[in-house]
Amino acid sequence: MKVVLTEKPSVARDIARCLGVNNRRDGYLEGNGYQIVWAFGHLVELQEPDQYNKGWKRWSLDSLPIIPERFGLRARGDAAAQKQLTTVKRLLQSTNDIICATDAGREGELIFRYILSWCGCGHKPFRRLWISSLTDEAIRQGFAQLRDGEAFEGLYRAAKCRSEADWIVGLNATRYYTLKFGQGSLLWTVGRVQTPVLALIVQRDKDIADFKPKDFWELHTLYREADFQHGGGRFEKKEEAEALMARIDGRDFRINSVKGKQEKVYPPPLYDLTDLQKDMSIRHGFTADQTLRLAQSLYEKKHITYPRTDSRYLSADMKPQVKPLLQTLQTRFDAQIAGLNLEQLALTNRLFNDAGVTDHHAIIPTKTLPRVLAGDEQKVYEAISVRFIAAFYPPCLKQITTVLGESAEIPFKTTGTVIEAPGWQLLYKDSAPAPTDQDQKILPVFEQGESGPHQPSLKQGKTSPPKYYTEASLLSMMESAGKTCDDETLKQALKEKGLGTPATRAAIIEVLVKRNYIRRQKKLLLSTEAGRRLIALIADEHLKSASMTGEWESRLKKMEQNDYDPGRFMDGIIQFTRNIVASPKRPGDQAALGNCPLCHAPIIEGRKGYGCSDWRKGCTFVLWKETFGAPVSREMAAELLRQGRTRQTYAVKFNGEDLNALLTLDERGEIGVRASSADQR
Repeated sequence: MKVVLTEKPSVARDIARCLGVNNRRDGYLEGNGYQIVWAFGHLVELQEPDQYNKGWKRWSLDSLPIIPERFGLRARGDAAAQKQLTTVKRLLQSTNDIICATDAGREGELIFRYILSWCGCGHKPFRRLWISSLTDEAIRQGFAQLRDGEAFEGLYRAAKCRSEADWIVGLNATRYYTLKFGQGSLLWTVGRVQTPVLALIVQRDKDIADFKPKDFWELHTLYREADFQHGGGRFEKKEEAEALMARIDGRDFRINSVKGKQEKVYPPPLYDLTDLQKDMSIRHGFTADQTLRLAQSLYEKKHITYPRTDSRYLSADMKPQVKPLLQTLQTRFDAQIAGLNLEQLALTNRLFNDAGVTDHHAIIPTKTLPRVLAGDEQKVYEAISVRFIAAFYPPCLKQITTVLGESAEIPFKTTGTVIEAPGWQLLYKDSAPAPTDQDQKILPVFEQGESGPHQPSLKQGKTSPPKYYTEASLLSMMESAGKTCDDETLKQALKEKGLGTPATRAAIIEVLVKRNYIRRQKKLLLSTEAGRRLIALIADEHLKSASMTGEWESRLKKMEQNDYDPGRFMDGIIQFTRNIVASPKRPGDQAALGNCPLCHAPIIEGRKGYGCSDWRKGCTFVLWKETFGAPVSREMAAELLRQGRTRQTYAVKFNGEDLNALLTLDERGEIGVRASSADQR
């Protein structure tokens, strides 16, 4: 008898229908040579500390770091889950023909392997069902092409290392910071991935609070109803802009060159999960978790392919499926597909790239059309379907005209845009926002060498602070481990070093909200006082480092491909954890750099200074990283906060004088200098 293990009951029922398995049993389905049994997600998990060592149950700094010599597993869940696990164990132990049908990804592999090991069947061979949709056709084809379980050893090792690394780092860091700074009752929860994400949000909020807007001026001139801007950009000093305007006032304006070029804007790539979450956040205000749940529901209803993917390509062998799929979709999307010639579809490398498909291809609709969908499900389904249809539309053609001119030898420039053929953008004409800007700027017809009167003017503006994170912008930063990038090729490279995976990013955001480290304000994600305090407490910069966490994810990716040693990965995690719980690098037991002299809240290091973590409550204290011309290091800041002065003198500028002096900080939070003669200045 073949035993098939699925991740949830609904998938078991779908597979049973396709295989002709019709007999219901207690906790499984049976027939036609199969027993199909299901889990309820993670039925097995890593053991708790006291299951390795009774002394580890009590929270104590002396017991850290807690690192088991060998990890063990335990059953989890309520009585119903325990009963189902007993059924799974009995069936797996009774056969030597096991088929893994959990989700085809890292977490699905972990669920299966942990259950297999807990049941005492880890030594048994198995075969793997690996499919990207739950349609009947995909299930039947998958069972006709079952793969040997050994082919997924790399995936399992990566999943196991991720699980054990999160246990080690999370447990030890949480106990350490809670015991050091929890003041008896407060729990500080720290995680390998969640803490760097929180640090990104805290730092962004701090940058915005520290931002001081600066005035700037732009020199414009109006010639034949077209707005030209000075080619040298903005002016920080109004006098400089006024001087140039005075030179051109009353002088003719001359056109030096008129150049036009056609620009092709290709359709956006197909969705991966993160891009779908970002788009749904921008267009409909959905949270990442909300979009994932909606996409998972559509997948389980067989309307879309596997959603937890990081690929935006299709494999080359899918080319023959495109025309039949579009023909099926015409039932619901006739107006959109009417613009395509299904006999001459552009099946290019922009869409079909085997190297860009790892576990799963991009998210696309299936041939199983929905009859009725709830409102939010409909929005996600429509977005996925229209994105797929748009991929086969021609590019949007734009005519870009650049006109250069001058007055009194001072250069000016303007650019016009005319959409000659909207192409794929026709599909988004009614959606706001559309994937790309469709605005046109139509210029008069200019001739090189023409000249005439013009109207110069100055426009004043202020520099803008960084923008608060939204769900969409935070997902982008998580995808690239804190690095900003607009180039698609570079984006793909950075995705190998992201914070978390497409499958886990939504959960990471939700955990931070649940633990009150961040909060939602409409579409914005803002740090809370608790979140800012936690980041202020963490002295180890590596624990807050997005790039380091991204490097770990990159190594796990390599491990999936059998290109990185699991032992080496875990050795690095263990050493990292030992460093966390070692003696703090800062003097004494002070929180982070020290406490605010005004309100006694922890001090946070920002990009330009060291400021109070209670800035959102109105505290204005900040110690700039350059004070009186002297660079202020972390060590100097800690000395000032702890002792009220630096231990040694520094070269400073004070009231126009060059001095060797101590920096001082009084109880009012005011910075001063004390010359070597001990005179207070």
